[in-house]
Amino acid sequence: MNRPSRVDPERGAGNQGSSGGAGPVPPLSPSRMVIESVTPEIDGGRFSVKRTVGEELYVEADIFADGDGTVSAQILYRHEREPEWRCSPMGQLSNDRWRGSFRLGELGRYLYCVEAWVDPFATWRRDLEKKVAADVDVSSDLALGGVLVEAAAQRAEGADQESLRDFARCLKEERDIAPHIRIKLALGGDLEFLMNRYPDRRGAVSYPRELGVWVDWERASFGSWYEFFPRSAGREPARHGTFAECEARLSYIAGMGFDVVYLPPIHPVGRTNRKGKNNEMSAAPGEPGSPWAIGSPEGGHKSVHPELGTLEDFRKFVAQAKALGLEVALDLAFHTSPDHPYCLAHPDWFVVRPDGTIQYAENPPKKYEDIYPFNFETEDWQKLWLELKGIVLFWIHQGVKIFRADNPHTKPFRFWEWLITQVKKEHPDVIFLSEAFTRPKVMYHLAKLGFTQSYTYFTWRNTKRELEQYFTELTQSPVREFFRPNLWPNTPDILHETLQSGGPPAFRARLVLAATLGANYGIYGPAFELCESRPREKGGEEYLNSEKYELRHWDIERKESLCDLITRVNMIRKECQALRQDLSLKFHPADNKELIAYSKQDAGSGETVIVIVNLDPRNAQSGWVELDLAALGLDLARPYELQDLLGGAVYTWRGARNFVKLDPNSQPAHIFRVVKPAGK
Repeated sequence: MNRPSRVDPERGAGNQGSSGGAGPVPPLSPSRMVIESVTPEIDGGRFSVKRTVGEELYVEADIFADGDGTVSAQILYRHEREPEWRCSPMGQLSNDRWRGSFRLGELGRYLYCVEAWVDPFATWRRDLEKKVAADVDVSSDLALGGVLVEAAAQRAEGADQESLRDFARCLKEERDIAPHIRIKLALGGDLEFLMNRYPDRRGAVSYPRELGVWVDWERASFGSWYEFFPRSAGREPARHGTFAECEARLSYIAGMGFDVVYLPPIHPVGRTNRKGKNNEMSAAPGEPGSPWAIGSPEGGHKSVHPELGTLEDFRKFVAQAKALGLEVALDLAFHTSPDHPYCLAHPDWFVVRPDGTIQYAENPPKKYEDIYPFNFETEDWQKLWLELKGIVLFWIHQGVKIFRADNPHTKPFRFWEWLITQVKKEHPDVIFLSEAFTRPKVMYHLAKLGFTQSYTYFTWRNTKRELEQYFTELTQSPVREFFRPNLWPNTPDILHETLQSGGPPAFRARLVLAATLGANYGIYGPAFELCESRPREKGGEEYLNSEKYELRHWDIERKESLCDLITRVNMIRKECQALRQDLSLKFHPADNKELIAYSKQDAGSGETVIVIVNLDPRNAQSGWVELDLAALGLDLARPYELQDLLGGAVYTWRGARNFVKLDPNSQPAHIFRVVKPAGK
């Protein structure tokens, strides 16, 4: 199906300019239609919205025309590799607002547009119904309908063409068929169905922009991440771990129900200006340095650290992860150590100072002398960019299809848009997570230009007011169309004061919040499940004895571990369809500022999940929660049952207001599933 040519509302089709002194020539094909306020649309169609395979994309628009003709509208859509457009009908909501949808059945990019026209048959049928109701003679109207149907037969094919010709004859043949029979045929559903298949679209107008939607696989929109340092996975303290030992750790991670295992850089670590324990400016003998100082004589971004093993060992690790239902995510850190092979082979890829040395990374007053940033605007930028793309493709060929980009906001926007577009053309299932803790507009722009998921400010949103405002913005504003949040209560770089001072109860509450507010969430472990809370310095967010600078031996069998709670929460996430998405998130009032209540619903199954969390890690808190029963599909007059998936109890609630008490030391939260109205 080819799109119709557009009509310029200022000039019209075929306008050749002015005629004498009479002004511009009127358009030969005047447009009667107006199509505006199309949603979803990002920045005038500059960027694509995001969805997941199997979803319906719902499209709305304001559509109206001059005069009183009946308007018809449809969505035109196609996968970008398909030559022909398909169509899906749109229906009117109210006040000239129209809505339609189409199913996204494949990975990759779809294009879509809205088309509308004044429909002669629908207008005729509407007027015929009015005249029949008023008991007016409609003989000539039926004959006119026959002409419209006969014209449709010329557009039809096969059996449909013959059926339409039969309908046309019946409407025209006044002598042989009783009027009431002809009227019944004219207003019947069979004729309407056929005419809708072959509409008269000669005056059709399409929206002037083709819009895009990028379709990812499920892991883009729903998943739980677990980050750990492979070098700390050794069975003995102070000994560098190996990929073989990491394989043993995979069963532990999969057993907790995680979907993605994310590894910090696994490449050879530089020796020059190597950082020591707790970010000391120089390393003592035997200290491993920061894995983000990538590159040594042993290799660079396409190599693995010799103490971890070989590339073949890594491929075995990836295969074992997949066998356990885990995807492996790698850190994509586009910078080098002073010892990286690139520094010798391509010194022009870096900023060279007047004294001939390469500029190291700085964030005053901090100095990162063990890291050299790339100069993305070097004269040799094309070779640099192609080499960086080659790094991504190299690891894809090793079985990796998820990448976490380190500080992408410090690299050019146009580089990321080019890289992500190029990679996803060849590998549409690849996922890119943006680690950009920076200004909101920058974070959002990175998401628009292609990043699949994004870190968020969740780590620094801890009060009820902060959480409600932030997540309302993420889920109920246009941001929802392109920004997929991934919530992390901690990272190797961030130990928030809430976790420093709140003890295990704070870790429990933040886990439930991250796992239920967000369809995507992650933790840095084993620091999280073992409630590691010691900062390097008061008022800071760096860990004391951070794994970024030393090997750590973690006793993952400690009885106080949150492993069981994490396992339960991840199981709940997999059981509940409502928790697999973010866009239905709705907050409900609670009269205690330390209690936060919210719900999510799954339209397909009708499932409703209600979460209530005590934000105070030190004290039991109680109060009245007021649910919006109408929004939840519950009857105000009937009791309803709530199954606490976290605690196991079943509660019967009545009305909108109900009492809740939560003790952070025993149960910091309820995760309720609405079972059914009680007694039904």
